[in-house]
Amino acid sequence: MKDYLETFLSSSGDVKTSLDVTAETQEINVYFRPTSPKIPPELGLLGRLAQTPCLLEPHRNPVTIEGILACLSKLLTVREQLQREAHRNQQPLLAENIPRLWILTPTASQRIITAFSALNHPDWGEGIYFLPPALTTSLIVLHQLPETPETLWLRLLGRGGTRSRAIDELEALSSSHPFKSASLKLLYNLSRNLQALPKRTQEESKFIMRLAPLYEQDREKAIQQEEAIGLQQGEANLVLRLLNRRFGELPPHITETIQKLTVEQLEDLGEALLDFKSQADLINWLNQA
Repeated sequence: MKDYLETFLSSSGDVKTSLDVTAETQEINVYFRPTSPKIPPELGLLGRLAQTPCLLEPHRNPVTIEGILACLSKLLTVREQLQREAHRNQQPLLAENIPRLWILTPTASQRIITAFSALNHPDWGEGIYFLPPALTTSLIVLHQLPETPETLWLRLLGRGGTRSRAIDELEALSSSHPFKSASLKLLYNLSRNLQALPKRTQEESKFIMRLAPLYEQDREKAIQQEEAIGLQQGEANLVLRLLNRRFGELPPHITETIQKLTVEQLEDLGEALLDFKSQADLINWLNQA
């Protein structure tokens, strides 16, 4: 077959057969394979992406046609590796083991979407476009996502107003939310990295200024928490010294219980211990605390 084609084409140009192609090293941003059947519901849309094996390729700037092609090249490389592994194990490559490529971009022109015949799917909502099925690839346009709690963790990867409004939503979350603290720390790290740049864009400067008050609030909270912990530990050590002098060395489980008391409880214990006649009185007090 190669000779056949070479015969007809050689008179019109340079023909090379059996040409070795050395692929450049490609770095995948995130390759995720779920190991647990339960994805935290708080992850919203991000959790939905993670229901199956996937490659996540976030872009800081609007993705280009060349950028999408580069991502597709990574996906094809992974598929080839999985196919070789399945062949070595004499097993078929199951469709559920083939990762889906999710390309995240702050914005995307209609020209780009049309160029790849990408279509919106009603089951996924606005801002998510699916390339032809055989490519197992989707494009997520962050600024088009509906501004709901389900999309928050992805919109934080956006730019400009999209990210700014997402930060407002993040700030409004309860301090007990499982992902709030971790998200803020990541944003603070990004802010510090941007501050270290010799030159910054206007948008980057606005992002740094937006995070500054949040960082100061968290810093003040951390200082107050450290001071409270230090006060509690100091009170606990004082009470334990008094009790050890009075009753001798206390059993480890009693010491641990006292170390976990609040400052108010420790103050009450400090007053009550003057009336204790034995360790039994101390134990009774702790059981009632």
